[in-house]
Amino acid sequence: MSYEARRLENIQRNQALVQDLGLENDLVAVQHDLATTTTRGSPSKSHSTGERRVAKRRKVETAQPTRTSTRIANAPTRPLYSEDATTAATVASHGAVATRNSKRRKKNPHKKAGAPEAASPSLQRTPPPSHPDVQSLMAGWSSWEPTEGPPTRDAEGTYHFASHPSFTPNKSPEAVIREGSFGGSYWRPLYSAKLGVTIAEDWRELPASWTSSSPLSPSPGLSIARYLTSATYRPEVNKYGVACGQSIEAWEAAGWIAHAHDVRGWFQWYCRFWMGRRCADDDRQIGRWRRCVGEPGGRWRRALLKKYVQSGIRTVADEEGDGDGGDVDVSPVVHQTCHHWAWEVRQEALDRFWQDGR
Repeated sequence: MSYEARRLENIQRNQALVQDLGLENDLVAVQHDLATTTTRGSPSKSHSTGERRVAKRRKVETAQPTRTSTRIANAPTRPLYSEDATTAATVASHGAVATRNSKRRKKNPHKKAGAPEAASPSLQRTPPPSHPDVQSLMAGWSSWEPTEGPPTRDAEGTYHFASHPSFTPNKSPEAVIREGSFGGSYWRPLYSAKLGVTIAEDWRELPASWTSSSPLSPSPGLSIARYLTSATYRPEVNKYGVACGQSIEAWEAAGWIAHAHDVRGWFQWYCRFWMGRRCADDDRQIGRWRRCVGEPGGRWRRALLKKYVQSGIRTVADEEGDGDGGDVDVSPVVHQTCHHWAWEVRQEALDRFWQDGR
């Protein structure tokens, strides 16, 4: 039997075996896969150039992930408020110890370094849904009547209020204003994003003796435009010559403002409290004050006194050095922060801290 005859016989025998085992479909599939692989590896001349280009452009689509990280999924839709964390970040950005008259770097030549950003009155805003009765709310800001007398002052210069014994600042609102605070911009025209209105001229409710020269106040009259209503934050106006804190707009966005009482926040509350007003927000504001500068555990009070001890300074009069150190102050930013909260370091407090750390 010739070779060709034997080959044909083997082919027929194999085909019969495949049919007996029912493997016809599997064989066809294998042959198709082999043909496809051969075609991709060595394109036949019968395939057109266009077909090869289509094959080259074929791209595998990667499915998008169906899971999201927990950090992203739990991200808040509005900033979380942490008073200590926010203030700590502000203080850290200015440094713990600085030179009073040192020049500060500016990222923007037209912007004071570290100054809280105030909303520009020229910006076009879309007013949000305002308070249901804004006019009545605003009328309530000035319709109160004093129910308490002025505080008493002890030998250490600490003020005491009969209605709230735990509230013991040692700076009056007048002193905070006259010595320089809030970059001179606290009483500027203020747009409230919450109420959708601009508040202006409310500084006029302050006693005239706080801002002008009078028989009751030996201090000279103040420049309202410089110390109260400056459109921009001016660090040089502050008592310690540095910027600190955030803008009122930031306070409002963080949820610190109780609009029913004081649209400008803490210091406006303090002014009215000093003038005899009492309201439902008193305990909250005094609680904030105690956590910042209250005795003995106020965060910034302790931080400042600790800096005195670490620097080896035992008397407040020695704070500015002996003339050999370049007139370096102890933590001017923390000093200014405490000043905004109506408290400053006095010798008695420093002595107690040196003695027992409180």
